[in-house]
Parts: sequence; structure tokens; C-alpha cells
Amino acid sequence: MATRRHAFVALVPPINMAKLAKTKQKTKEMKKIQIVNGPNLNLLGKRETGIYGSSSFESCLPALRERYPDVQIDYYQSNIEGELINKMQEVGFCYDGIVLNAGAYTHTSIALLDCIRSLRCGVVEVHISNVHQREEYSLHSMISAVCKCVICGFGLDSYRLAIEGLLADMNQAKG
Repeated sequence: MATRRHAFVALVPPINMAKLAKTKQKTKEMKKIQIVNGPNLNLLGKRETGIYGSSSFESCLPALRERYPDVQIDYYQSNIEGELINKMQEVGFCYDGIVLNAGAYTHTSIALLDCIRSLRCGVVEVHISNVHQREEYSLHSMISAVCKCVICGFGLDSYRLAIEGLLADMNQAKG
């Protein structure tokens, strides 16, 4: 009894090794930035629009990601101080930078100060409004001393400016 053998031919396009190497290199070089928003910032666009504007942060995020296609921009918001700390500790040793709008915790949280101090990556403190034109208590930040810089008063564009600053700092450290 004769055994039949079947031959199967699969048509697979050739692998473009140069393109594959370029993709791997691009993935390797992609910077990772975490945006962390604190209490009540989930209400942007609804709360005190005269101060914070009428846009939600979620409406701003796609424009940031489009503007920086070579940067992985992740977003997290919580009204709970400990959850903000947990997120920053989670990413602070493997991401390239954090953009932090700590909201009211800016003026009260020694725990955030201690957390930022312990991280490997740089943190930029961000505020949508100019906190120096606001209430007396908002004139002092508990976290500014351990952040790379503070950006305030440029509305949601403050987040773009913070990312620009982190990327410039990373490039300067490289070269």
C-alpha cells in the first residue's frame, strides 16, 4: 500500500529586516510619560469653568498623543492621595517622567513630597490656573522643592509645556 505525501506551500512575504530593526529601535527609544491628576480634576470642563476652562482633560489627551507620536503618554486620575502615591511608585522607576497636577494636595501633602523624592524619574508639577493669583493658601506648594519645575497658568496647555520640558531634559541628559 502506497503512502501519499502532500506538499503544502505557504506564501509568506519576505521579512524586511531593515524595517523590523527600525521598528525595534523605535520601540526601544519610545519615551514613557505618565500624567497624574489629583482630586476634582475629573470634573474639568464642569467645575469652575471661569478658572479651569470648559474642556475636560479627556478632550485634551488625544491631541497630546497625536503631537508626540514617539512618546507613550499614559493618564491616571484619582481623588485619593494614597492612590496617587501608588501610581507614582508604580511608574516612577520604569517611566521617563511624570506630569503631576496634584490639585489641592499640592498645598497639604507631605506624603506626596516623600514619594516624589524617592522616584528615579523626573516629576513636573503642573497647574491649569496661575496659583499665585488665587487664594492665600495656594501660594505654598509642599511638592515644588522636589519637582524638576513648576508650570502654571497656561490652562490645559500646561500639560504640553510639561511634556516639552521633560523631553528637553531627557535629550540634554543624553547628549
